[in-house]
Amino acid sequence: MTTGKRLWHSPPSTLVLSAQEIHVWQADLNRSLAQIERFAQLLSPDEQQRASRFYFERDRNHFIAGRGILRTILSRYLNQPPNQIQFDYSSRGKPALATINPENTLGFNLSHSHGLALYALSPTLKLGIDLEYMRPMPDAQKLAQRFFTPREYAAIQTLSGDQQQIAFFNGWTRKEAYLKATGDGLAGLSEIEVSLIPGESAKLLSIAGDSKAAANWSVYPLTPASDYVAAVAIPGQDWQIDCIEFDN
Repeated sequence: MTTGKRLWHSPPSTLVLSAQEIHVWQADLNRSLAQIERFAQLLSPDEQQRASRFYFERDRNHFIAGRGILRTILSRYLNQPPNQIQFDYSSRGKPALATINPENTLGFNLSHSHGLALYALSPTLKLGIDLEYMRPMPDAQKLAQRFFTPREYAAIQTLSGDQQQIAFFNGWTRKEAYLKATGDGLAGLSEIEVSLIPGESAKLLSIAGDSKAAANWSVYPLTPASDYVAAVAIPGQDWQIDCIEFDN
């Protein structure tokens, strides 16, 4: 799959995640007060404490909605009440299920931007997703020079206007999705090389200069809504992506 234009649909009555399938859920974080209060009841004490530390009400509500929706989605796959799901966190804060049946592995990752959230789920624990709202980036070239590889920077310089902006966000989301999958963090941005020219197939080209290592990964672009760019990174090839709209 090379295009980010996928059909988003309502969730099926029965959710089954096959061996080579990725489910990506899209959700609006701008919710009514009643919905925010309902989602807040699903959160763990530590999540409620994190929510209370947000200064702006909008950010606090987005966090509550984001975590409440995550718990609701996971509960459908785990057949477990959403408020009973427990998470472990990596040293960089990446959440994972604390307890799961070893015969039924479920990996997930999430990203949010400008009131929209994406949740990716797969049968493998190594999975990363990144979502960005394509706001104006007058310093796109400077950021690319700092965080991208020389070849990526050179490619962006050949473009102009909107194409340059799209290329920058293509590169950023694809790199970040891979780094979230591996848990390496933003420090590794310049070590990862990806395709980014608009219209080209999404690919991971090299990891610290190693093209063979990159060939072991797949990167899939997504366009969840107008002015948004997203990407999923996962080990292996020939994954099928199913795009689902959260309906609560």
